[in-house]
Amino acid sequence: MAKSESNRSAELEVFLKVVEFGSFSAAARFLDNTPSSVSKTISKLEKRLGARLFNRSTRQLSLTSEGCIFYEKGLEIIAALNEAERLVSRQKKPSGKIRVNCNIPFGKTYILPLIADFLAAYPDISIHLELTDKVINVLEESADVAIRSGKQADSNLISKKLGDARMVVVSTPEYLKINGHPQTPEELKTHNLLDFTFSRASREWPFIVDGKEKMIAPKGNIKVSDGDALRYLLLSGLGIARLAYFQVEKDLKEGRLISVLDDYTPTATESIYAVFVGQGGMLPNRIRAFVDFLSLRLKVK
Repeated sequence: MAKSESNRSAELEVFLKVVEFGSFSAAARFLDNTPSSVSKTISKLEKRLGARLFNRSTRQLSLTSEGCIFYEKGLEIIAALNEAERLVSRQKKPSGKIRVNCNIPFGKTYILPLIADFLAAYPDISIHLELTDKVINVLEESADVAIRSGKQADSNLISKKLGDARMVVVSTPEYLKINGHPQTPEELKTHNLLDFTFSRASREWPFIVDGKEKMIAPKGNIKVSDGDALRYLLLSGLGIARLAYFQVEKDLKEGRLISVLDDYTPTATESIYAVFVGQGGMLPNRIRAFVDFLSLRLKVK
């Protein structure tokens, strides 16, 4: 009987992950399995239930009405099981690998300095940290936690806010001496505005003019793939850019950069989030420990 129950639990986990990730292959990567094995598990489950759970096509996978019912009830079962396990094994230390994805400037400034303390607190956990400004698909690339900035689109991911990063519009004294110091957001249109190549929720720069928000689309002859590269080109005197204050704080204090249009950006911030998979309460304790640790220790400027 125990073996049967165990198999049913494993089948349910595979089914829920297929729904969560939207494909057999993505679920297989997350579960460290093969797509064929996942497909066989789903077929076995459907045979045992006597009902088709998925509508399959070459391009997408969708739940049948029976699949929707099984999914909703399955989430409840797993949530209850997880809660029971938490109550019984509160003393058990989190363990395993955590795959973390974070943009380069934030990772260098905030995440890397905390890794040693986190691993000291949780010695049975290992961290695989990828620093890149490329916005990855968390589900497809099997990241456990991604650190994101800006407004988060609705999805089947969970977002936990970690803080708010102050944003500043900056340039070098040399560039401003040659090209003029913009006095209003509108004057930015005559300047070379440095931008990123990667997609963002909004590419425009927000300002407050006469109590109303005004958006300026950055236009210039340079776009780069990461924040460190943008800062480097900015310090070369090639234009004006909008960056997080923490990234250019030292440059501002030491006079290499000057902030512009401060009166029009009194509350300019971008929220920082930890984004992760965890529908139905199915959040491994190692992930919960990492996200809670960040939430407690991060002090974003």
